[in-house]
Amino acid sequence: MSIIDEALAANRTLADGYDPAHSGRPAPKIAIVTCADPRLSGVVRLLGLPDADVDLIRNVGTVATSDVVRSLIISTRVLGTREIMIINHNECGLSAFSGDELAESLRRETGRVTVAPESFFSFTDVEDNTRLQTQKVRSHPWIAADIPVRGFVFDVHTGRLAEVTSD
Repeated sequence: MSIIDEALAANRTLADGYDPAHSGRPAPKIAIVTCADPRLSGVVRLLGLPDADVDLIRNVGTVATSDVVRSLIISTRVLGTREIMIINHNECGLSAFSGDELAESLRRETGRVTVAPESFFSFTDVEDNTRLQTQKVRSHPWIAADIPVRGFVFDVHTGRLAEVTSD
């Protein structure tokens, strides 16, 4: 049985305990942009926040792509989110390779050059990357100036956050 089939079987059982009160319109208080790395799956719990208060936006590398910014605009302008956290982490896979080298390797392996993705957004310094992503979100004209945007690095060994200040 595949993992998807196992998940569907579990859903048939676990959905019996689903609380229909969760079906109301979302009203998050904070948006968190973080990495898709499974080690960050419990980050909301580690922040002591109720799931309903968090609009969790995840992608590989905690990158403020156009889609992430689109989600943040909707979160703040439509859903009412009042704060944004950017949470990167140490030992991120995107710091383990060069995006240009990966693209070249894929081109050689497949014999094809593609236009997407434009970039893999690899980086070498997690604090610099966190600072850059925070600045990208903060500088967007449709993210209201009164919405705090703060960046952090999550330590995968301790579960603790360290704030990254802008320079």
